[in-house]
Amino acid sequence: MTTTTALDADPGPEPGPGSGPAKAKADATARTGPAKASLGGRIAAHAGGGAARVFLVLVGLFWLMPTIGLFISSLRDPADINASGWWKVFTAPAQLTTENYTRLLDNDIITNSLFSTIMITVPSTLLVVVIGSFAGYAFAWMDFPGRDWWFLAVVGLLVVPVQVALVPVAKLFGAIGIFETTFGVILFHVAFGLPFAIFLLRNFFAEIPRELLEAARLDGAGEIRLFTRVVMPLGGPAIASLGIFQFLWVWNDMLVALIFADSKNPPITVALQQQVRQFGNNIDVLAPGAFVSMVIPLAVFFAFQRQFVQGVMAGAVK
Repeated sequence: MTTTTALDADPGPEPGPGSGPAKAKADATARTGPAKASLGGRIAAHAGGGAARVFLVLVGLFWLMPTIGLFISSLRDPADINASGWWKVFTAPAQLTTENYTRLLDNDIITNSLFSTIMITVPSTLLVVVIGSFAGYAFAWMDFPGRDWWFLAVVGLLVVPVQVALVPVAKLFGAIGIFETTFGVILFHVAFGLPFAIFLLRNFFAEIPRELLEAARLDGAGEIRLFTRVVMPLGGPAIASLGIFQFLWVWNDMLVALIFADSKNPPITVALQQQVRQFGNNIDVLAPGAFVSMVIPLAVFFAFQRQFVQGVMAGAVK
């Protein structure tokens, strides 16, 4: 007679991935449905939609509103400017005239100040970009005694405010005979623009792969050739961003120009301020002069905006 024990019984199917806690969790998810996205996630998902683009366009137009109003005012007669706001031109387009710009070109103070501003801004920008590029490369890839300490000194100069140096530098310029000269203004802007330029370009150049520079050195490239053929093309966005910043700072500066520039041939910012002080109602010259002073840096910015964006975003995306 054969006996059957518990060991001979069928043990049943082996537990698999479709059973147990995992299966219970899947069944619960199927019954309740997928979890709802949070409020922040839904906002982020719709951030790139048409509504966001319309909002950004409206913000851009609002930001340009003062420039648009200044431009329209520069095309109106002084009597119309005193009588109503610039938006009145949309219902009375006959108010538009170019006589204000004719008076502007006939004003020797304004025209000479524009030329003086260009003579100050262009050299100040070029010198800062060139010297800052060489110094940034040296601090990033050249070994010399005290390199790190010199770089720390450059970084420390970033915290020195311009106002602290006005009096001692004015005395120094007066002693050496360059006070109230174009060269003195250029020298001041270059001196205070170099610390930021060196700091910015050194950090950008340091991100260049070392293998790329070593490969160029193996091909026989010296430091000058390495800088001009490898580093400069790769650092174009950062250099362009620096040039835009420096150009805007120098062009729009009034404090340094008011103290160190020639009072007989001042830059445009000081010249416009003098027009306000001497001729309080001279709006037919002030409006077009202010617009010309504003539109030139705007044109420079929009001309190099692609390089500016690349320089600002450098290193943000790998």
